[in-house]
Amino acid sequence: MSKKHQDEVIDEAIGEKSIKKLEFRGGVFTATIPLVFFIIWAISLSVAKLVTEEALVLGMVIGIALGLFFTKSKWSNYAQSLFTGMAQPIGVIAVIAWFWAGMFAKMLSAGGLVDGLIWFGFQTGVEGGMFVGLTFLLAALFATAVGTGYGTVATFGILMYPAGIILGADPVILLAAILSGAVFGDNLAPVSDTTIVSATTQEADVPGVVRSRFKYSVTAAIPTLILFIIFGGGGSGGNETALNNLQSQVGPNGLWMLIPFILVLYLALSGHHLLTSLTWGIVASVVFIFLTGTSLTKVLHVYRNESGEAVIEGALMSGIGGYFNMAILILFILAAAHLMEVAGTMETIKNFFLNIINNVVRRAELSIFAIVAFLNVFITINTAAEIAAAPFVRKIGKEMNIHSYRRANFLDTVSSSLGYIFPWSGGVLLAWATIKGAAEEYDFLPVVSPTEVFPYVFQGWGLLIVMLVAALTGWGLRYSGKNGEEIKPKDYQG
Repeated sequence: MSKKHQDEVIDEAIGEKSIKKLEFRGGVFTATIPLVFFIIWAISLSVAKLVTEEALVLGMVIGIALGLFFTKSKWSNYAQSLFTGMAQPIGVIAVIAWFWAGMFAKMLSAGGLVDGLIWFGFQTGVEGGMFVGLTFLLAALFATAVGTGYGTVATFGILMYPAGIILGADPVILLAAILSGAVFGDNLAPVSDTTIVSATTQEADVPGVVRSRFKYSVTAAIPTLILFIIFGGGGSGGNETALNNLQSQVGPNGLWMLIPFILVLYLALSGHHLLTSLTWGIVASVVFIFLTGTSLTKVLHVYRNESGEAVIEGALMSGIGGYFNMAILILFILAAAHLMEVAGTMETIKNFFLNIINNVVRRAELSIFAIVAFLNVFITINTAAEIAAAPFVRKIGKEMNIHSYRRANFLDTVSSSLGYIFPWSGGVLLAWATIKGAAEEYDFLPVVSPTEVFPYVFQGWGLLIVMLVAALTGWGLRYSGKNGEEIKPKDYQG
């Protein structure tokens, strides 16, 4: 093999040779086969209640393999297009940010922040509707701190749900309050995977997105809190022994972990890079974990088990490991989306919507709202649905010069909401499974079905209404300036 040919092979392998055009049998829409198969796969798993992140990755792999048999271009060009799509900075940035965010979230949990928040709730002495309102506030605070809605649902479902039942809360409304808190944090937290994906896929910075999103989140949260207080009471209550047992499990020490959380929020919102902010948060977490007397093995523990195998455990390891599957999934979905790009599918879809939009920004934003909502109906993991919708949002939004913050807000708000509303969504199914497990320990607990709770996830429905009104009225609309700055409609020259 000649030196020149060797260089060409190496360039192709590392992605230096970019494929500009792919042709598929049946036209440009045949390039959608990988993503269409993935969506059908996700729906089927959801119906069968077999959704896992690993299974979603497998569906994406099979879909990409199927697409290979429909390409008219060289298979090597198809493969190279996949590598190019995976190597996009958007995906790499999201993956690295997830790893740092995951480590920080696990550090807060290891330091006992959950116990501290729940202890604080018990000290207020509230019951009924007031307890439900407090549960929403604490769940929202916790989800914003650790950036995981699913973790919030699992944690509060195990601890706050039994406590609320004992204190006279309505079971359905209480579970809806936990889900609503998860919606709030998943949507707003700087370290949330949905926040990171929405920002990076729309080429925006995370702190700026969070600042611009705050007004939407709070607008929905205020009436949500009032509704939970009004309708949250009326439960039959539980026994005092169970309440005492639950109270004995929590204490105030974990509240010290709010300091690293506040530090990260301050640094991120002050314009520091997300990795810089999270790194300082992780360092501060280690310090407070040590000062509160918690074993540092909860941070990192390396040892050999009884079989002599090396084991690495702790918050840092679980924080990274918890995002491996989602990291692989985002790379594959970005690759599948890139196939549609080089096949001309994205351009065709964009032109279709632009003909409907006819240069009217209101129609553009309503189209973005509809596309994101449609994909969330079928893809039950909100982050995965967000990743699938992101290329369409970016294409349409850029064509209309809608600012990246605004695009990211539509993408995240709709995805974060519907991920905890639909009875077949991952968040709701997790909540159902969590309280079902808790009921095995506390026999007085009622098990609320997914179909019962979905009308009462007030924060989710509220955010959807807020963003729909924003699209219809132009509230919060900003255009992108020459240097990427936000421009108000009255100052935009078009």
